[in-house]
Amino acid sequence: MSIIKEFKEFAMRGNVIDMAVGVVIGAAFGKIISSLVDDIIMPLVGVATGGMNFTDYKWVIQQAVVDGATKEVLKPEVTLNWGTWIQTIVDFLIVAFCIFVAIKAINQLKRKEKDAPEPEAAPEPTKEEALLTEIRDILKEKEAK
Repeated sequence: MSIIKEFKEFAMRGNVIDMAVGVVIGAAFGKIISSLVDDIIMPLVGVATGGMNFTDYKWVIQQAVVDGATKEVLKPEVTLNWGTWIQTIVDFLIVAFCIFVAIKAINQLKRKEKDAPEPEAAPEPTKEEALLTEIRDILKEKEAK
C-alpha cells in the first residue's frame, strides 16, 4: 500500500477530523481566555492590589549594556519575568476550571440519559386482537391471489 493511500485513510478517519476540530476550537478558546485574563481580570487584580501590573514584574539577572555615546543597546537585559508567569498561571486555572465545568455538565447529561426510564413497550395484544390480525392477514393473502 502506498504511503499516500495510507495517509489518506489515516487523515480521513472520523476521530482524526474530530480531534483536528477540537484543536482548532481549543486554540480559539485559549485566545479568548488569554484576552479575558489580560484585558479584564488582571486589570481588576491590579486595581485591587493598588495599581500593580503583573507583566511589569521581573527579576533582572543581568543589566543591559548600553553604549554611553550612542545610547545603542549592546547587550540586552536578561530577566526572569515572574509577573508574566503569574498571569499565565491565572490563564491556566481559568481554562482548567472551564474544562472541569464542561465535563461535569456532560457527565450529568449522560447520567440523566442512563437514569431516564425506558419507554413503556406496547402492551401485548389480547387473544381477540391476535385472532383478528391473523384473519386480516389471511384475507389479504386471498385478495392478492
